[in-house]
Amino acid sequence: MTSFMTRRGFHASVLALVAATATPAFAQDAELSIGMAAPITSLDPHEDSNSPNNATSRHIWDSLINRGGSAENKPQLAESWEVVDDTHWRFHLREGVTFHDGSAFDADDVVASLIRARDKESQAFASYTRNISEVIAEDPLTVVVETAVPDPMILNSLSRIRIISSDYAEADVAEFENGPAAVGTGPFKLVSYTPGDRVELERNEDYFDGASEWSKVTLRLVPDNGGRLASLLAGDLDLIENLPAEGVARVESSNGMKVIRGQSTRLVYLGMDVSRDESPFVTAKDGSALGSNPLKDARVRKALLMAMNREAIVDRVMQKNGTVADQYVAEGFFGHSDEVEHVAYDPEGAKALLAEAGYPDGFALTIHGPSGRYVNDSEVVQAAGQMLTRIGIDTKVEVLPWSVYSNNYSNGEYSLFLGSWGVNTGEVSNPALAVVAGRDADKGTGRYNGGGIDVPEINDLLDQATASLDEAEREPLLQEVSKLTFEDTWLLPMHYENVVMGARTGIEFKPRGDKYTLAYEVKSAE
Repeated sequence: MTSFMTRRGFHASVLALVAATATPAFAQDAELSIGMAAPITSLDPHEDSNSPNNATSRHIWDSLINRGGSAENKPQLAESWEVVDDTHWRFHLREGVTFHDGSAFDADDVVASLIRARDKESQAFASYTRNISEVIAEDPLTVVVETAVPDPMILNSLSRIRIISSDYAEADVAEFENGPAAVGTGPFKLVSYTPGDRVELERNEDYFDGASEWSKVTLRLVPDNGGRLASLLAGDLDLIENLPAEGVARVESSNGMKVIRGQSTRLVYLGMDVSRDESPFVTAKDGSALGSNPLKDARVRKALLMAMNREAIVDRVMQKNGTVADQYVAEGFFGHSDEVEHVAYDPEGAKALLAEAGYPDGFALTIHGPSGRYVNDSEVVQAAGQMLTRIGIDTKVEVLPWSVYSNNYSNGEYSLFLGSWGVNTGEVSNPALAVVAGRDADKGTGRYNGGGIDVPEINDLLDQATASLDEAEREPLLQEVSKLTFEDTWLLPMHYENVVMGARTGIEFKPRGDKYTLAYEVKSAE
């Protein structure tokens, strides 16, 4: 049996004794069960960046910066920070913070975590670590982050990266999944993780920001809408994400239940393979090879968008739990462009564009999407497929579990696919760097660019916008990124999701713009 002796020198037996004899900070034994709408794909906080993973990891690990529900930067493990010069930021760390094993948090943990996230083979956090060139521990409570270029988004980026114990900097995914490495400074300790089913947590009595009122939290992974709703109504869950539209009336009419509503910045879009000369799921109607990829033609892409009755999708499929989108961010957000025009539903115009592009009789394709990841995602994909069929494109629909779909779409395995990005920064560079910028592992761009988009002008604009600390200089650059992206329909914008949750009346929770459901922000009203 391997003995995990580290520089911190703690043994599991000692920890168990301490846990058994410690006096709890709370006398009450309040438990909370949350029904998550999508499963997580990894408990390693640096392995795969998606909202379910990032929200779950936030219970166990902290970051230097705490990203608030309205996308504001707040102190967390860093009490304060200052700009040294254009490429150096100094962070002053919180004193007296301990990991769940009782060991002290210090600058070595920050250095190890940021470098691990940057150099991870998966490159999942590349869009956040792309500019980090060096991390230096000046002393046990001071860290300097050096960026390759001036980076106006560095605080946001650091809020995404969880700080692990440096003892586990070399740990593999399995050590996080099975628990030994799942040692954080966060408000909850990991008890157990059952993939596809649940994450069980217990309160960290010594949390520096105060112990949670919940002694035990269970994050139930319930992607099935009906199952999630039924569990809430049966009292098995206290709070559920993505309350299905058909369940709103049932919850509102049930004693002891209520609906919680809020706004999010999550954009849902259709992505397309625009890189390959022959796309794997596009053929002639008889199944033979087309000899070309019609999705590379801007006229075809615009025809697909004109075929989408997005208002009907929002009204009927989403049952008004969304807002039609035309670009990355809505009016009033940083980088929104007034020059992006709304593309109206026009099936006859779409057919004319297809004919102009050389496809008067259309073609055949398969549209792929996830089940249980986004609000009514499989229904949205089905509706989109029907609308494409009406303009002469024979469309098959294939829906897969998120655990299978997530890597496939981001790695470019599909021809037409449903994607989404939570614009947690409230500005354009965040989604554009991840889903539209050319894929470049060295630069950390395009990690979730499943369509193979690579437009030099967009790439150049993003390089400029992300290397300037001058907001007045950055905004027109990002507005131009929005304009170029959606004028040439590199993405087909569908809608912004709204937040609709179900809860028992004894629960208080303010929905966040990033749609994270964080147990320590849930309060008891009883």
